[in-house]
Amino acid sequence: MTAGALLLSLIGWLVLALAAIGTLYWAIATWALAQFLRRERPAAARSEAVTLLKPLYGAEPQLEANLASFLRQTHQGPVQMVCGVQREDDPAAETVRALQARHPTARIDLVIDSTRHGANAKIGNLINMMARAEHDIVVLSDSDMAVEPSYLAQVLAALDRPGIGAVTCLYQGRGDAGFWSRLAAAGPSYQFLVGLVFGKVMGLAEPCMGSTIALRRSTLEAIGGFEAFADVLADDHAIGAAVRALGLGIAIPPVLLAHASAETSLAQVWRQELRWAATIRALQPGGYAGSVIGFPLALAMLGSLVHPLPGLYAVAAASAARLYTKRVVDRHAGTSTAPFWLLPVRDGLSLAVFVASYFVRVVDWRGTRLRM
Repeated sequence: MTAGALLLSLIGWLVLALAAIGTLYWAIATWALAQFLRRERPAAARSEAVTLLKPLYGAEPQLEANLASFLRQTHQGPVQMVCGVQREDDPAAETVRALQARHPTARIDLVIDSTRHGANAKIGNLINMMARAEHDIVVLSDSDMAVEPSYLAQVLAALDRPGIGAVTCLYQGRGDAGFWSRLAAAGPSYQFLVGLVFGKVMGLAEPCMGSTIALRRSTLEAIGGFEAFADVLADDHAIGAAVRALGLGIAIPPVLLAHASAETSLAQVWRQELRWAATIRALQPGGYAGSVIGFPLALAMLGSLVHPLPGLYAVAAASAARLYTKRVVDRHAGTSTAPFWLLPVRDGLSLAVFVASYFVRVVDWRGTRLRM
């Protein structure tokens, strides 16, 4: 055997070993996710006054329906929704006006303000919107989120727990624009969600995500308001870190939100996921490097190119673990994000993004190029 062939063989065995470790990890992590989502959910309606902050940008396929889901709540207290855009001609403004017309009894405020406060346009939007926020409890969530009717009740119950300064929420994917959006949505549902909950359960991570950040106004003021994050790319992570610096925890209720994906091309999926991956790599380099075991099916398929028979067994084992993940997530979400045959493609794309993230220094965020 030549030196090159020996090296290729060793690399093949290393990749298969990573696939085996990843398969075991994936089975355990999926079990932890199933246990987490089985926790008892609060059923009592709440009466606190809440301001919902919805920073918006551009047209999205299901934007009005996503926003409307926040208005159909079991929550019995006053709810104010503040929607913000930065341009009068932003199509999201017309969507909000249509929402106001369809829900005349709901308190929905539209803020149009082009004032910039830093490099992060979303945070600048939130700063402009806060002038209209009336209530003590503020719930921020991204425009591409949809929720179930018990959402506010569960978030507020979690916020009431002793020592809790903020609440964030898990989410699964939902493709709204065809094949590429379903491919993108499979990432949150069948990869990100599992690793996130495992990290939380094992005490390895304290996530804070744009899906939901609920906190009291006093806590927001104590961390410097949104102004403190005007030049931060990973604003949700930074807000969570600031809350924890006060000695307060971040709670995650056992509820799944829906994250709407609207990508219509592979290029859009690639840019979005590369930005996420590069951001996580910059924030948590050690943990991110170890996350390579989170792609067992892709690793097994690569290893099978060098060692076909052992690779076949590795592919079968990894496929079983990934099918287990899909069944657990679909059962709790009440719907399927993507068919099983799409998972090998999804895992292969995720591994490619993982590798590429080590070579990127500039990312695209809604048309703006930002240096890491």
